[in-house]
Formats: sequence, structure tokens, C-alpha cells
Amino acid sequence: MNIRKINENGVSIAYVTSDEQLITDVQSAIDLMATVRYEADCHHIIVNKSAVSEVFFDLKTRLAGEVLQKFINYQTKIAIIGDFSGYTSKSLRDFIYESNNGNDIFFVTEEELAIEKLSKNSDPS
Repeated sequence: MNIRKINENGVSIAYVTSDEQLITDVQSAIDLMATVRYEADCHHIIVNKSAVSEVFFDLKTRLAGEVLQKFINYQTKIAIIGDFSGYTSKSLRDFIYESNNGNDIFFVTEEELAIEKLSKNSDPS
């Protein structure tokens, strides 16, 4: 796992890349948050969609809700970068839409959008 620290509008953001999936279950998400806080002292994280298990995007598994609740509980914001257009589930599309209109969890297509979303209306950390 590689962590690149980005500072934007007084906000520290960790862009985490890996050849392996980083979010496969609730514990792996907690481990990711802990590692980023320890190594980069960031409460804002960017990951690529490839670092997230496909099970996450099947809302019937409830993994997305459980994982994202942990991010909220631990006051950590996350942006997932990727192409989400291939998903046909109306529930997932609604979930992504609602998340993108919130303040904590974002599904975006490029790094610049992730940085913009995470650094806007945010307490620096």
C-alpha cells in the first residue's frame, strides 16, 4: 500500500493506492482508516474503485452500508474514484447519488473531483 499526502484548502488528504483490494469487509476498512491515520495523520482518504471489493457494490450484501457507517463513526471522509456507469442497479445508483450529495462519502470519476469534494466544507485534519 502506498500513501500520497495531498494538501488542499488546508485539508490533508491521503491518496491510497495498492495492487491488492483494501476494502473487502468491515475490518479491512477499519484497518485502512487506522493505517492512514497512523502513517499520514489524515481523516480524508481517496482510493481507486479497484481497491474496493465488488461485493461492496452489491447492496444486498449490506457491506457498503456497514463499511461507510464505520467511516462516519470514525469521522473519516472517503472518495472512491472509478467508473460507476456500468452498474445497472437502481438502488446502487440512488445510493451513489445520495452519497455524492452528502458531506462524507463520494463516488467520483477522477482525482481532481475527489480532492475538490474532500477539501470543501471540511474541518482541516
